[in-house]
Amino acid sequence: MQTINRTDAPATGTRPGKVRLGIRDVEAFYGQIQALRGVSLDVHEGEIVTLLGSNGAGKSTTLKTISGLVRAQRGEVQLEGESIAKLAAHEIARRGVVHVPEGRRILRGLTVKENLELGAFTVKDNALRRQRLDEVYELFPILHERRHQDGSLLSGGQQQMLAMGRALMHGPSVMLLDEPSMGLAPKLVTEIMRIIKRLNEAGTTILLVEQNARLALRLAHYAYVIENGKIRMQGAAAELRQDESIVKAYLGVGE
Repeated sequence: MQTINRTDAPATGTRPGKVRLGIRDVEAFYGQIQALRGVSLDVHEGEIVTLLGSNGAGKSTTLKTISGLVRAQRGEVQLEGESIAKLAAHEIARRGVVHVPEGRRILRGLTVKENLELGAFTVKDNALRRQRLDEVYELFPILHERRHQDGSLLSGGQQQMLAMGRALMHGPSVMLLDEPSMGLAPKLVTEIMRIIKRLNEAGTTILLVEQNARLALRLAHYAYVIENGKIRMQGAAAELRQDESIVKAYLGVGE
């Protein structure tokens, strides 16, 4: 298990590609409560990286801090070597870091098509907007079928597809996915994970938060384990998955 590292220092030497997204010694708070305690991690170009841990460990806060929804009190967030830590959330999105939040956040009263079009709010080229919409419909045919339906009336799995499609309308260079399998039937979970893999194979770099650790480790290239706001372990996902003692001690969730 040479690649497994039980410290919170990023281990970048054996991973291919350049660092697309990096955070260094990030601390974040909710009022007086410290949620992140010096978190550091790297997401390399073309990777799926998964961030694992129990409820309340700091997974979602890490994504929110990257996307600007939570402000880092200390530390650095960098996209391709440039600091984005002090940018507003919409400016970070303009740089290509797109957050698909837990709970999907589909806008009630808007059709599926209108929800998708909101994802392209920064795209001024009408031809490009139409092209991306066609690509989303090709990836998620059910969204085309139901494009005139209120998005909030879709099933849970369809809403997850809509949330991901809305993010794709932006043309992300990095996609932050927060619990995409939550509340879904096993068949739909398999479909969502297949789509995530397909997006990655098409060139999208992904940072994935997923409660089902075993499933995430089958999908990801690299993994970090967060506990009480600190990175406790990291390594190649395939190696972490094969070490039952690690799975039981740190990742005892999901089957």
